[in-house]
Amino acid sequence: MQTNGPVGKKIWILILVLLSLFCMIFFSAKGKVSIPLTNRVVITLLAPLQSFASGISNKSGSIIKNVNDLMTLHEENKLLKNEVIKLREQNLKDSELAAENKRLRELLNYKQSAKNFQLVTASVIARDSSTWINNVVIDRGSNDGIKKDMPVVTPAGLVGYIIEVYDNYSLVGLITDPRVAVGAMVQRSDSRVAGIVKGDINKKAEIHMENIPRSADVKNGDQIITSGLGGIYPKGIFIGIVESVKNEAGGLLKYAVVKPAVDFQKLEDVAIIVNSRRLPPEQLIKQMQRAADGQQLKREGVPK
Repeated sequence: MQTNGPVGKKIWILILVLLSLFCMIFFSAKGKVSIPLTNRVVITLLAPLQSFASGISNKSGSIIKNVNDLMTLHEENKLLKNEVIKLREQNLKDSELAAENKRLRELLNYKQSAKNFQLVTASVIARDSSTWINNVVIDRGSNDGIKKDMPVVTPAGLVGYIIEVYDNYSLVGLITDPRVAVGAMVQRSDSRVAGIVKGDINKKAEIHMENIPRSADVKNGDQIITSGLGGIYPKGIFIGIVESVKNEAGGLLKYAVVKPAVDFQKLEDVAIIVNSRRLPPEQLIKQMQRAADGQQLKREGVPK
């Protein structure tokens, strides 16, 4: 009998359908009607199909189990990722709190040790975005007793002075601003050379000590402090360290490149000197020496 072509395919499909129906009737009746011969013959004929069906069933069960396992792993992975994010956020908060506590402790220690100053602490809340004007905004104003021209410091040294005051905030002119001039002097006892510290318009983070005679005794490593001249800054506040000394072109003067004691890129908390009194010389020397020693340890990488 020819079974090729569309007719042959239809015959095979019909046979498979009939065979499937027979199987369904047989297995549904199995256990209710006993037909030994037929049972044996049918089981023999259908054993391969039953084995195939059983294999598919087992594989389906295995696939379903694997899918469930994958879904479980996905959920666990999602939970773990969320936990990692929470731990990172908590770690950042803890690190920020630790850094803030360290800064506030340093300010408190400075406030207690600077007996000649009455200080009000403040936080930097904004920075001027101009290319060469170096100003910051702090969260203290006239309501806190802040007035124009009050000096601003940190435990490391001089920051600048108050140039504008509002009710709840103030604008601070930094010593790196070329418009801010600070009366300064070399702390070394056998020098005591005086000059003016100003910011460099071409180098935002650099300051210079200017108006120094070429014959004056200023050298690398000298510590520069406020001279007390000019009526704004009390004498003896640490400004920075001389990094190099250069002659001005065509003149009788030279200037010193000074590395500021304060890292203005990391400036977050400051103290405003709202009142000051002159200390006895021996106490003033000790205070300046403590500031200088702190800077020396910082340069050498030794923790205070």
